[in-house]
Amino acid sequence: MSGINPKTYEAAPSRKVAFLGLGVMGYPMAGHLARAGHQVTVYNRTASKSIAWCAEFAGAAAPKHAATPRGAAQGADIVFCCVGNDDDLRAVTLGAEGALAGMAPGAIFVDHTTASADVARELFAAAKHLGLQFIDAPVSGGQAGAQNGQLTVMCGGEPTAFEAVRPVAMAFARAFTLLGASGAGQLTKMVNQICIAGMVQGLAEAIAFGAKAGLNMAQVLEVIGKGAAQSWQMDNRGKTMIAGQFDFGFAVDWMRKDLGLVLDEARRNGAQLPVTALVDQFYADVQQLGGQRWDTSSLIKRLH
Repeated sequence: MSGINPKTYEAAPSRKVAFLGLGVMGYPMAGHLARAGHQVTVYNRTASKSIAWCAEFAGAAAPKHAATPRGAAQGADIVFCCVGNDDDLRAVTLGAEGALAGMAPGAIFVDHTTASADVARELFAAAKHLGLQFIDAPVSGGQAGAQNGQLTVMCGGEPTAFEAVRPVAMAFARAFTLLGASGAGQLTKMVNQICIAGMVQGLAEAIAFGAKAGLNMAQVLEVIGKGAAQSWQMDNRGKTMIAGQFDFGFAVDWMRKDLGLVLDEARRNGAQLPVTALVDQFYADVQQLGGQRWDTSSLIKRLH
């Protein structure tokens, strides 16, 4: 089980919500919604996960589980979703048993999957055709952020839908921000991943270089972490990279999926991403080393 850590919830009226996808992110996100007093119905492709989730959060507003996305979405004011990729997202939204078919006019679908901007716009249009609203809302903060209810959420969509969702989503977020029209959330997440890829590679090279030079790298990071080189990656992954520990959440396979989305979008919009393209290939090297499920800081493994 992937439970949640304590959080003080902002006061928000209880809403009837659904959550589709109970993976390492969705499971605790849905848990925060239940603990905040919302009436939550969950759906997961593997039903045993939904049953386990309902058992864990049984004390919170009588949670339920449904056999289909449509069943979970029926009667919900807001349907949240966090699945794997574009195809998974289409599978739970479209078709006779998809969530959109079960939602009442005026209901809002909020997608936390890291997916393409194209699929966000596609589903926004499909929802609008049915009298529904759609917000693309990928997240940053990893598994720890989900468990602590401290995710940063980047949104694209219409302001009225965003404002309706925000008080509810703050159950699992520390920031929930509208960046523009449909697709803007996904594009912002791509910017986020470009930044991370470059920073992790730079940190990996720095640690490998310092170790070859005979420096005490734990001490070095303590010193330079107080200056201009400081970053979240240095603060949180520097020591674990030195220790050869790579089991801290966001996996190399997922990063390669995300960077694939980034590079596809760059081919469309003409952006030049030489470092990102190179780091994507470095992550392919890590996969070849057997590191598909290592976290993203494992870039340093290919420098040993």
